[in-house]
Amino acid sequence: MLVADAETGDRSAPRHGLTGEGMVVTACSGGAEALRLGSTGEFDVILLEVPLTGTSGHRVLELLRERGTSTPVLLLASADADLDRPAGSAGPDDSVVRPVSSAELAGRVRALVRGTGSSEQGDVLRVAGLEIDRAGRRVSWAGEPIALSPREYKLLLTLAGRPGTVLTAEELLREVWGGDRDATSDVVEVYIGYLRRKLDAVGAGELLRAVRGGGYRLGAG
Repeated sequence: MLVADAETGDRSAPRHGLTGEGMVVTACSGGAEALRLGSTGEFDVILLEVPLTGTSGHRVLELLRERGTSTPVLLLASADADLDRPAGSAGPDDSVVRPVSSAELAGRVRALVRGTGSSEQGDVLRVAGLEIDRAGRRVSWAGEPIALSPREYKLLLTLAGRPGTVLTAEELLREVWGGDRDATSDVVEVYIGYLRRKLDAVGAGELLRAVRGGGYRLGAG
């Protein structure tokens, strides 16, 4: 996800808190940078602080919508009054006023991810910049093809069907390997490794995450 607030790096409280909740976060502080990154369509959720360097979260949201960006946006404000948007401007998908715990903020982000889930158009499934053409069994990242074995493809398709959701090795065994009694959780780990290496090769390795003690997820969580 993308976090745009008034601070940068380790000083960014939202970035630090959401990273601590297990999310993959890209952070920026200026409105221009937030607009540039947010327009790429590579993020599952965009968090905008209302005051940003050079502009406001409201203005960035308005420009994103004018550009056709449909990524869910969460506005973070320091006071209720900061959430009053200019007349005629686009409203956020959700908003929250400080102080807010990292757990609550992460919960709101996850709710937005669940609300949009993966984007489907006909037989095409999209998660961030990943595109799966189910009819042609083709996979690409930002337009670059990814060659997968049948098992790798089925594993990716299963994860992409529930973006941001942690799936355990047992769940993946049932859905991907079916009744194969020889398959174990070790086999799942091996194929996750195969899949991650192929995603890494096109710059999408961060999309697939192992959750300690939990399982695996694709996309924000």
